[in-house]
Amino acid sequence: MKGALSWPFLRLYLLTLLYFSANSILNVIIPLKGDSLGATNTTIGLVMGAYLFTTMILRPWAGMLIQTYGPIRMLRILLVVNGAALLLYTTTGMEGYFAARMLQGACTAFFSMSLQLGIIDALPDKHRSQGISMYSLCATMPGIIGPFLAVGIWQAGDAGYLAFTMISIAVLTGIVGFSTDIDGKKEQPAPGQAQQGVTMVESMGQLVRNPHLFKSSVLMLTASLVFGAVTTFIPLYALETGSGHAALFLMLQAGTVVAARFVLRKKIPSDGRWHSWFMVTIMGFIAAASLLVSFLAMGGTIWFYAGAVLMGLAQALLYPALTTYLSFVLPSSQRNVLMGLFIAMADLGVSLGSIVMGPIADVSSYSLMYTLCAVLGAVMILFAYERRPGLERLKR
Repeated sequence: MKGALSWPFLRLYLLTLLYFSANSILNVIIPLKGDSLGATNTTIGLVMGAYLFTTMILRPWAGMLIQTYGPIRMLRILLVVNGAALLLYTTTGMEGYFAARMLQGACTAFFSMSLQLGIIDALPDKHRSQGISMYSLCATMPGIIGPFLAVGIWQAGDAGYLAFTMISIAVLTGIVGFSTDIDGKKEQPAPGQAQQGVTMVESMGQLVRNPHLFKSSVLMLTASLVFGAVTTFIPLYALETGSGHAALFLMLQAGTVVAARFVLRKKIPSDGRWHSWFMVTIMGFIAAASLLVSFLAMGGTIWFYAGAVLMGLAQALLYPALTTYLSFVLPSSQRNVLMGLFIAMADLGVSLGSIVMGPIADVSSYSLMYTLCAVLGAVMILFAYERRPGLERLKR
């Protein structure tokens, strides 16, 4: 096999699958643990949101350091730190999870940037969208089995099962990670190249001044907020209503993401143009999915699971489409740092989905919270529409 499905890249995808396996389990365990201890949705949201909030803060610096030192060197350092973070979950209770989530979030900032920038640099232009889509697919695949495994661990009531699982994942991830390399890199940066471009403060300003980055970041931020609210509170929502199965919902969502990213990977635009109706359709999926999820409080179990499928379809297409688009239109001298800022917006959105939506659920209800998510998705339908056939590329 060649291109995005060649052996070197398959090893990167396997590493991605192993790395994100722990989080697919913890996303269910932590809310259930917090609820059993009497924690509020606000507290649970803060603990869950600490993970990607930390990732968001460190993304731009991760892009700069990777551009200077290379993705593989940074990857091997963070795998050691990630192993230490997973060990914290085996030796502490809820009080230590906040610190563990922050440490894990720091690792994820460098991990995902290392792999995605490595994939972008190593693949020819026509294969970029496939490579990013396969990476995203493997990051999501653990979500198919992870929730059911988490429920089994929780129901067993034995902390030893969680400890064994986290240690096993840390060891396997380290073994695969240290044997992985990326061949055929393009645009090898010289030491200090990051300083020859724009400074970090100047790069931050590009979030507003660069129309491509601004539009993509707003869409990703809002969509990720909805994704974060689903990931964090679906287990508690299903438990409160007594109808619907959270693990089945998350499995359907993740399964749809995996299937769509594989089957539709060649349909994701990879030409550097803004495909307006493609983006409008995705945001429509998010609005409809959120509304369907809100029906669970009224006994709408079938609509609840339908929402999982629509949410998974939107999640499968949005991120690789926007990432690939930006890889073409961002100036090459600033690309790594600006891509880090964009991915940081995705992290911030997921984090806000936990931190902001938790208090809203406390003062109202889960159903109203998901209705609000549907409203946000509907607003983004209008924002995604672009009358012109495509935005012009920025001069590199």
